[in-house]
Amino acid sequence: MSPDEIRAKVQCLETKLVSEEETAWNELRPLGVEVVPYLREAYPKFKLWQGRVSLVYHSVRYARTSDDAFQLGIAAINDRATLVRYRACGLLAYSLRKDAIPVLQTIVNHKDIKTAEDAQAAIDAINNQNHHFFRDRDHSGQVFWDVNESDRDA
Repeated sequence: MSPDEIRAKVQCLETKLVSEEETAWNELRPLGVEVVPYLREAYPKFKLWQGRVSLVYHSVRYARTSDDAFQLGIAAINDRATLVRYRACGLLAYSLRKDAIPVLQTIVNHKDIKTAEDAQAAIDAINNQNHHFFRDRDHSGQVFWDVNESDRDA
């Protein structure tokens, strides 16, 4: 697929219809990590929050291997939509990168309590080097977040 074809498919992620988003992603998924720079490139251009959620969501699995994915998470942390911020916090939590902590600390007192809690959970996951803690906020050991196949073994 040419870069222009990839960009056109990525543009199809900006939709309110889940079926359209899934169809577009099914065509992009085989590109693997190579699609991530295009997702990051599209983020500032997307107007619909659903599209921005999709861009971040599909980048999470690459948060440890792609700086573009990580940088997308950094950019999306201050999005105007709560769900986009949630996905950004998740992406940064999954990255386990300590350099995400100062960025996450900027929103731990966010006026949206959900966002503040998500930022705190991401910081906790990074500090403990355990991405599962983003979802397992009580550290019960009973909640898992399997993003990639190897995650349950981690």
